Amino acid sequence: MTAPDARSGTGRPAELFFEDLVPGLTVDLGVVTVDADEMVAFARRFDPQWYHVDTDLAAASRHGGLIASGFYTVSLFMRAYVDHLLSRAAADASPGLEELRWLAPVRAGDRLAVRVDVMGARPSTARPGLGTVSLTGTMLRLGPDDRPEQEVLRTRFRGWFAVRPVEADPAEAETVEAAVAAPTHGDRPLTDRPDSGPTAADPATAGSSDGEPTESSDSAEARRND
Repeated sequence: MTAPDARSGTGRPAELFFEDLVPGLTVDLGVVTVDADEMVAFARRFDPQWYHVDTDLAAASRHGGLIASGFYTVSLFMRAYVDHLLSRAAADASPGLEELRWLAPVRAGDRLAVRVDVMGARPSTARPGLGTVSLTGTMLRLGPDDRPEQEVLRTRFRGWFAVRPVEADPAEAETVEAAVAAPTHGDRPLTDRPDSGPTAADPATAGSSDGEPTESSDSAEARRND
């Protein structure tokens, strides 16, 4: 059974954990098609440079037409990453990325194959219960025959993923419950406790035979050298 807090990146019960993301693993994140209206709307809202939003200027330039904002392209990558991996994995936050490169222009109608490769994995030293996974994400433009033609995006980043929960042994759990329920000496009423007799005096506060306090071995001189 999945622990209550073992949730995927979209909140559903997780089926993949840190231990499953081993170096060398490649995860296919599907194929995305660049929508013209969405591409331009994103640029108008977040990156309104002329070669992203002005059809006439872009057509007359060396670009030969509108090209997608690089941040729109990486947003397509992120959505594919969430849909095909984080929705299944016990994902926590990400400590950041090391590289983000736009290697070729992306245009409306492009079909981009998306994948992520696990490059490394180690237990997190900052967050117990999590592991740090190093990943490389790529997007490749596909040709008419669905074969990769050109890499358009590459990113290197890290993600935190929860380690697989350890299921408790029912027999062990019963033993612990029994131990917790059993009364201890401290639970017994005061009148039921055996008389332990007089206790020894604290040497630091005990008095001498004439009633004056005596200096213990923990003298002022010793305290100064502590």
